[in-house]
Amino acid sequence: MSEQTSLLIELGTEELPVKALPGLAQAFFDGVIAALEKRGIGFERGDAKPLYTPRRLAVLLPAVDVEQPEQKSEVLGPYLNIALDANGAPTKALEGFAAKAGIDWTQLERTTDGKGERFVHRAVKPGARTADLLADIVREALAGMPIPKPMRWGDHDYAFARPVHWLVLLLGQDVVDAQLLCVTSDRMSRGHRFEHDKPVWIGQPDDYVDALRAARVLVDADARRTRIVEEVQQAAARAGGSARITDDNLEQVVCLTEWPSAVLCSFESAFLAVPQEALIETMEINQKFFPVLSDGGKLTEHFIGIANIESQDVDEVRKGYERVIRPRFSDAKFFFDEDLKQGLVSMGDGLKTVTYQAKLGSVADKVARVAALAETIAAQVGADPVQARKAAELAKNDLQSRMVNEFPELQGIAGRHYALAAGEPKEIALAIDEAYQPRFAGDDIALSPLGKVLAIAERLDTLAGGFAAGLKPTGNKDPFALRRNALGLARTVIESGFNISIKDLIAKSIASLPEAIQPHADRNTETMGTDLYDFILDRLRGYYADKGVPAAHFTAVAELKPPSLYDFDTRLDAIGTFATLPEADALAAANKRIGNILKKADIPIPHTIDRALLTDPAESALAEAVEAVIGETDEALHHHDYVTVLNHLARLRPQVDAFFDSVMVNADDPAVRANRLALLKRLADRFRAVAAIEHLSG
Repeated sequence: MSEQTSLLIELGTEELPVKALPGLAQAFFDGVIAALEKRGIGFERGDAKPLYTPRRLAVLLPAVDVEQPEQKSEVLGPYLNIALDANGAPTKALEGFAAKAGIDWTQLERTTDGKGERFVHRAVKPGARTADLLADIVREALAGMPIPKPMRWGDHDYAFARPVHWLVLLLGQDVVDAQLLCVTSDRMSRGHRFEHDKPVWIGQPDDYVDALRAARVLVDADARRTRIVEEVQQAAARAGGSARITDDNLEQVVCLTEWPSAVLCSFESAFLAVPQEALIETMEINQKFFPVLSDGGKLTEHFIGIANIESQDVDEVRKGYERVIRPRFSDAKFFFDEDLKQGLVSMGDGLKTVTYQAKLGSVADKVARVAALAETIAAQVGADPVQARKAAELAKNDLQSRMVNEFPELQGIAGRHYALAAGEPKEIALAIDEAYQPRFAGDDIALSPLGKVLAIAERLDTLAGGFAAGLKPTGNKDPFALRRNALGLARTVIESGFNISIKDLIAKSIASLPEAIQPHADRNTETMGTDLYDFILDRLRGYYADKGVPAAHFTAVAELKPPSLYDFDTRLDAIGTFATLPEADALAAANKRIGNILKKADIPIPHTIDRALLTDPAESALAEAVEAVIGETDEALHHHDYVTVLNHLARLRPQVDAFFDSVMVNADDPAVRANRLALLKRLADRFRAVAAIEHLSG
């Protein structure tokens, strides 16, 4: 086994882009690992992971081979009939091959492959020292990093995410000489910009983390993350509440600091009259602060900032944080108060002059279409159609508000507050907010019945309009977020348990579009509706895959294209249960065989079975069993109890097996053949009343 020692690579830079930092660090780490593996240099990864702060990217490996293993090479040369002449003397081809290898042709070996015997040059040379390869390894890792907008500095051609100021390159206790990005390697790192603004001696890689900690730098992002969470939670507890810590906000603060320190702050309680979502938005997005909530989840007048320094005068830091947030809060309060004076209803007047999409009219036109859809859907799902229409008519009014103009993420949320202030029923106010749910991947669907209705109606109109206007997504382009809307629509219908015909609603949505954009002879409403339905099913494929549903199960149901997405989900559950039965595989295979037989049928297939033509005991037994199961499952099928239907059908396996063992379907007598085909079709049709289970066959 080769001798091993530890390895440290640290690239010091100016402050790196916050959101890109974790990805850059991971890419650098992966690039070094890949370059070592490419060169056959062994290493022990252990618990190694990317190390990074805003000013550095580092790779620390506990054990790396100090040299490559022996390098073996094999180069194939010419075949004997080309390499040697009739007298066995070397030809120019062989002499040239030997000269290229740097040896006499008599030193070449021979090997045999499928075409015959040929010459081969085999060589073994000692592996290179790892130290001699490290510069190229780092250079290769840097070249493979995803840097969309590289920066150049100085008068050279080098480029990186930010200007580079130092490079630490240690293999064991030795500095590896290298010059990269116009800096020369040594063992001197840098401490905290303010707390320890001086070089930091790194004696050996194993000292790295502790040496930087002593210089007020936590180079391990996980250590910074843990420290931030602990200090924020402690500060919030001192204020009598709990901190709101979102993953995104926490990750950005981790990438902004090297030595984080929590500072508890407060603001005037008068600002709490503003919708808390606006205040939280300002604190998290603009300032990277952590709001403090009460036990009931309400915003308190406290928040926590994270300083990148342990200040000797924390009060001054606190005053600075409070001073910077006050103007933003004052603006939010002004916007909110002015919006209240205007009122939600009057805000809607301006929607007539706002273009939604050139071919689809104004936002007011879209609101009218959504309101009609919402009224229809509400009647089908047991919600109040009058309230559904009213909620839809108000749902977009807050787009004209000052608050949403300043905080676009508050669409719907601001509308809910303005609706309540205007005296609208809380059901309508809540629906205005919930119409936007799910707002992002993994978000919950709307909870209230009216909210669900509005969410469905809004997305149906968006999808129908998008398809009619020629905005169907292509590649990565999806300007109207039609993929996200399709999945949000499907999730809302399925997870709400709404057994409604999505096909009928799609047709109604298309019919409500402006006349100028309506499908015409070359593309009728049914064709566009089918395309849109298939588009929604495509989104569901990924949704169910994430839930662990096998692709074959999904395909078995999708082939039937059930009008109701909730019914689609019910069938899928039944298929999952059926697939666990011992009879499932055999019946799926039999169903596949039946399908192939029916496709090849060259005579008309009767709709009923003529018992007088059942001559074989096996076909008589199957016919009797099939008719019995059809009678037993009619009611279950009517009530969408697909599990019961499939359980009854599973009992037919003995009769199905016996039929195929002893009955020739394609009998010489056309009448007998047609009757047997009718029997198989009766069986297949009952299976396909649930799903195309032949797709479950391996």
